[in-house]
Amino acid sequence: MGSFIIKGGKALHGEIHPQGAKNEALQILCTCILTEEKVVVHNLPNIVDVNNLIFLLASMGVEVDRISASKVVLQAKEINMDYLRSDDFMKKSSQLRGSIMLAGPLLARYGKAFIPQPGGDKIGRRRLDTHFIGLQKLGATFDDISSDKICEIQTKGKLKGTYMLLDEASVTGTANIVMAACMAEGTTTIFNAACEPYLVQLCNMLVRMGAKITGIGSNLLTIEGVMRLSGTEHTLLADMIEVGSFIGMAAMTAADLTIKNAGVQHLGLIPEVFRRMGIRLEIIGDDIHVPPHDHYEVETFMDGSIMTVADAPWPGFTPDLISIVLVVATQAKGSVLIHQKMFESRLFFVDKLIDMGAQIILCDPHRANVIGLDRKYPLRGIRMSSPDIRAGVALLIAALSAKGTSIIDNIDQIDRGYQFIEQRLQNIGADIKRI
Repeated sequence: MGSFIIKGGKALHGEIHPQGAKNEALQILCTCILTEEKVVVHNLPNIVDVNNLIFLLASMGVEVDRISASKVVLQAKEINMDYLRSDDFMKKSSQLRGSIMLAGPLLARYGKAFIPQPGGDKIGRRRLDTHFIGLQKLGATFDDISSDKICEIQTKGKLKGTYMLLDEASVTGTANIVMAACMAEGTTTIFNAACEPYLVQLCNMLVRMGAKITGIGSNLLTIEGVMRLSGTEHTLLADMIEVGSFIGMAAMTAADLTIKNAGVQHLGLIPEVFRRMGIRLEIIGDDIHVPPHDHYEVETFMDGSIMTVADAPWPGFTPDLISIVLVVATQAKGSVLIHQKMFESRLFFVDKLIDMGAQIILCDPHRANVIGLDRKYPLRGIRMSSPDIRAGVALLIAALSAKGTSIIDNIDQIDRGYQFIEQRLQNIGADIKRI
């Protein structure tokens, strides 16, 4: 298990390129099971979670040709269903939260799936009810979860299209149901569907494969089942979470930074939320230039009340950037109430920021009041551990801006979501090394 050593306070400048979108990649890779033809994926991020899913697909019988770090060709001529009952499959899939999205494609094509309790970030409860209820409405049945938290899902005949109202607009839940419904008999209507850009990408890809989907980009999807799907090529969007992370990093370190090919039209509220934090952004074509910020002042609401930043389903502000906005607020002028609604443990990393000198009041598991220091009292370097992907990068940003040397342990968590992060930061002037 590695660590980063960071000497903070260095002037950062130059250009940085965001990787392909991690959350999109995990959905897109699972679609290969829906067809026996080739599926080609471009702009793939070379990160632990994506690579682990590719290894898992190969173990299941998918032919994998990794053309380059960013391009892969997948062909699922046949899946080894016996392997899905093996301890090796259970071990590999339980370490990867994205493995839950194998269920829909497996049910659609083979009528059976075996799903363990997925792994991933330790950020509190992450319900799978939306996945299971949606698949049940399509006709799947579930055996009792065993003591090892292994679940067998199967169908009697083909899945049947139906109407469903999702109890939450789950991104992965919607993706799983859409992939299953594409090959179900009849028409499926999904209300309160997630409508993130990554879901739009998935639906458009499935349409190119021969699926019949209407309402793409809205929270009401209608899917007419087809008998078979064909192969296709797909290019991932830039990772909006990386783009937001780099905006926050630039402001915290007073960097002169240009984020290239940022996919500006797909960022939703992200630029606006950072502007509310007092950060100036210059949109140049598809690039974002963040000029040096000696100071940045948080806006207040029109009635003068304290600014609140809260996460919400798309087109609201993504929960994956709440940790980044929180750390950026520590050096702003003004106060911010951070409200993380989705996960009750995601704010617990603030104790490390408090140890670094930040003024934060953790109100409860979901809310933190950040009192900006306006750079009068710089953060100080300490030793800390990364609890999850997004908090790990928030701590990395804090360390880059801090006075002195910081050590971040458990950086395997960061590697799950950010490719070659230390090399890319070194290229713009950061003093960071892996040990």
